[in-house]
Order: sequence, then C-alpha cells, then structure tokens
Amino acid sequence: MPQDEPYVIDDVLWERLIELTDGEAGLCYQCGVCTAVCPWGEVRQEYLSVRTLIRQAQLGLCENGEGAILPGEKEHLNLWLCTTCAQCQAYCPRGVDISRVVRALRSIAWERRKVEKGLPSLLWSIQWNGNPWSQPPSQRSAWSKGLDVPAFDPDQHEILLYVGCTSSYDRRAQKIARALTRVLQAAGVSFGYLGEDEPCCGEAALSVGHQDFFQEIAHQTAQRFSQRGVSQLITISPHCYDVFRNHYPEEFCGEVFFPHHYTQYLAHLVNEGRLNFPVPLEARVTFQDPCYLGRHNGEYAAPRRVLESIPGIEFVEMQSHGVDGLCCGGGGGRMWLETETGERFADLRVQQALATEADILATACPFCVACLEDSLKARGIRSPRVLDLAEIVASALQR
Repeated sequence: MPQDEPYVIDDVLWERLIELTDGEAGLCYQCGVCTAVCPWGEVRQEYLSVRTLIRQAQLGLCENGEGAILPGEKEHLNLWLCTTCAQCQAYCPRGVDISRVVRALRSIAWERRKVEKGLPSLLWSIQWNGNPWSQPPSQRSAWSKGLDVPAFDPDQHEILLYVGCTSSYDRRAQKIARALTRVLQAAGVSFGYLGEDEPCCGEAALSVGHQDFFQEIAHQTAQRFSQRGVSQLITISPHCYDVFRNHYPEEFCGEVFFPHHYTQYLAHLVNEGRLNFPVPLEARVTFQDPCYLGRHNGEYAAPRRVLESIPGIEFVEMQSHGVDGLCCGGGGGRMWLETETGERFADLRVQQALATEADILATACPFCVACLEDSLKARGIRSPRVLDLAEIVASALQR
C-alpha cells in the first residue's frame, strides 16, 4: 500500500474479533515470539509476521475503508498461509490461542467476501456432497470393500470407527482405514462404522474460518451420532479428533459421545494385553508428530507406546520432535491451497528424517502422510518409506 494513502481505523473489526475469540486477541502484547518460531521462517526469506497480523487486527486497520480486513494485498495473503500448527502457541508467554485468532480473522474475511480463490468451492462440496473432496456420498464406504465391517450397533459394539472424509475418499488414506480395520479385528475389538451414513466432521470449514457453516455441520453431525447411539468413537485423523474434542458444542461432546484418536485406543489395547506382536518387525523407525495430535491436544506418548511395544523396532527421534515437531504444512486449510515448490515444510521434515537413517518415517495423520510422501517423490527418494502407524501395526500383526 502506498505510504501517502491513509489507514482507516475500523472499530467494528476489532469488536468483532474480540467477540469471535472471547477476548483472546486482546492478550497479545507484541513480544514477537510467534513470528520467530513460525515454520514459514525456515522456508522463506521473509518471515510470516504473525505479530503483525494480530497487531493490525488489534488496531482495527482497514485499507481505504474498502472492506479489506488487513491493510494491503500481502497481509491478506499472509492470513491464509498459517497452518495453525500451534508452534507459536507453545511458546507464547501470554498463552494466546493464536490459531483461534487466525480462524477468527478468516471468519471476518468470509463476512467481507475477502477469501482465497477455491475455498468457496470447498465449502460447496461439503454442502452438496457431505465431504470436501468433491466425491459422491455413495462412494463413502467404498474403502471397506472386502473387509466385512459391520454397521454400527450400540447394543453390540463397544466403539464406533469414525473414518472421516479423507480416509474415505483419498486413495492413499484409504489404505490407512483398511489397515486400522484389520488391526481392530485382530485385537478382537467389537466395533462398527456408519458407512454411507457417516457425516462430515466439519474440520475443513473450521480450518478456513467459516464459523457459521462449521457450527451448522457440528450440530447436524452430533445429532446424527446421538440418533445412532454413539457413546465412544475413534478417529483416524487427528483433525477429526481435535474438532470433536475441542470445538463441538459441550452439550454433545463429552456428554453424548466421547472421542479418542486411534493411537490412544491402540495404546490402551497394548496396555490391556489385547494387542500383541509375537514376531519381531526389524526396522529403524522415526516418528512425525501430527500438530493436531501433539501441540493441540498434548498427545505424544500414545503413538510411541505402540511403536515401542512392537519387538524388533529400533525407535529414533528426529532433530525436532514432541512440542518442537515440525509441521508437515497440511493444516489450517493448506491442504486445499497450493504451496509453491521450495516453500513446503515437509521438505525440511524429510531432511530431518534422512539424518536419522530410518527405514520408516511414521506418522498418524493422513495429511502428514500425503505431504511427506509428496516431498519424497519430488526429490526422487525411496527411503525412508512413509507409513501411518496403523499400517505399521497391521504389518507387524501379519508377520
């Protein structure tokens, strides 16, 4: 924006942001830690200034009064770069929920019709198809062909397997769903799924900031679970787990149904002695912590507990792990937007994995699998193999 053009203070913007974040946005005192630790600084010459985004919103800056929620095209684009990985939140001295602030700014962008190209089509797909993948609802259960997965019955099954949109429609992620199904069957778990009646969790709508549409999806999905008698469920994607656990109305989640991520459930099966591995699986394995399982929900132990229970596995950590684990780049709606070559976080993560000399780069998130495999393929690297934890467990059981 030219320096001789004035900024216009938009009090409505600030008031709306405070309303959407329950005051979270006002806690930031501009220390700059968020900008310093943001992964974008590792792949771009210019940092993504998270501090600037929040400060401009605090001041209610608006370009020439024309309705832009932040001054200038650059700031507008930066708003959609955030992967909501929560690396900044882990080190924020005021404990600001920065992901929430970013989603709130995106919500205001929707209200003012200032959104990235392609995102309206994403929401229309959820509206008409019940999924963000632009796939027909009739194909939602196609992944389960030949597996004999029963329809969920609360009188017969201890838990619901919530497959989610990604593992229902994405061909690579379908392998994760099939592997987890075989694991649960081998462990003698009584479970079922909803098949073509399975609803979208709404995480895609939430991640791109369309709060009203997300609330509509959340109520419909929670009511569907209530009608089908769901009391406990396990998810494949940490994003589904997070949205059920932290963003669904309290009158549903925790009272009507309780979510688990599948790694937590497998760790429980291991601790109870229901999941055993009689034959060693000789492999050197490192683990990619999904942001929405780790930093957003504090779960680092469960996947490692499962890996360590498999005889023959040599587990080794990457340079950045746990709370410092590097984001794959797929969160915060970035799975639905193009990231330029050379600016993909997964490229850096692959380098860290290579340094461990691991045979397998494990993770527990369909988005991580997709991003990491893309980076390996782009570099022409065949080892390590990227496998979801469910696939590793299924392989160990088959042996």
